[in-house]
Amino acid sequence: MTSDTPAGRRFRVFNRRRSAPSRARRRLGAAARMIAALALAGGIYTAFAPGASAEDTRQLSSAAQEGKALFDNSCTTCHGRNAEGVEGRGPSLVGVGSASVEFQVGTGRMPMTRQESQAEQKPPQFDETQTKQLGQYIQELGGGPQIPSGELTENLDQNPDALARGGQLFRLNCTSCHQYYGAGGALSSGKYAPSLHDATEQEIYAAMLTGPQNMPVFGDNEITPQEKREIVTYVTQQIQEDKAPGGLFNLGGYGPVTEGLAIFLVGITVLVFTALWIAGKS
Repeated sequence: MTSDTPAGRRFRVFNRRRSAPSRARRRLGAAARMIAALALAGGIYTAFAPGASAEDTRQLSSAAQEGKALFDNSCTTCHGRNAEGVEGRGPSLVGVGSASVEFQVGTGRMPMTRQESQAEQKPPQFDETQTKQLGQYIQELGGGPQIPSGELTENLDQNPDALARGGQLFRLNCTSCHQYYGAGGALSSGKYAPSLHDATEQEIYAAMLTGPQNMPVFGDNEITPQEKREIVTYVTQQIQEDKAPGGLFNLGGYGPVTEGLAIFLVGITVLVFTALWIAGKS
């Protein structure tokens, strides 16, 4: 124990001065250890989770880059900067694939002029090249269904039964909404199934892949690619070429029974009124 003398007071001051740097060093050491621990944790995360870094540096093809420029100028208001959707305006496009984009944009349904119960078909705002560029951007952004390359219809010389099988598949899967002759029809809540009379091969195939509006999605595990081509063949080579199964009037496209029944009813009515007119005159 030091005495309260001048020498003792000097000794206490000296000890305080000597202990001050020691506390500072301890604090600096603790800060250095914390920084080192944070750097180590960051390095471990980067090593075991490279996906985030890879996504930030993802390279787009030249077509996708052109599509991104078109998307940024025309689509972000409803679908967001990264195609993740905007609540109350438009859904996310991540994972919808190029098939959905090519159908919606190629038929003029997108961009929409206003929010409605169903997107109306209208003249497209983008040409075919721009539509494919938009589709390529969305495809590279999140993947999804694609329209296959090559022919989308069956060669009837090599596969003569394709037309009959396509008709059977069409009647089984499509007529409840599009009717037997592809004329379309009304659905609930102001929606409707569009006519197929002017649809292209790409539009029909893409619609089956993506299920636009109220249409269900027919994946390849439900309707195989060959069956899809057979349906496209039936629609484009039977329905669109107006090879009517009903004959002259093609009432509803159901076949000759409806026309025979209509002719019978109309004929009987005419005969009844003719008989009454003759009886009245005699």
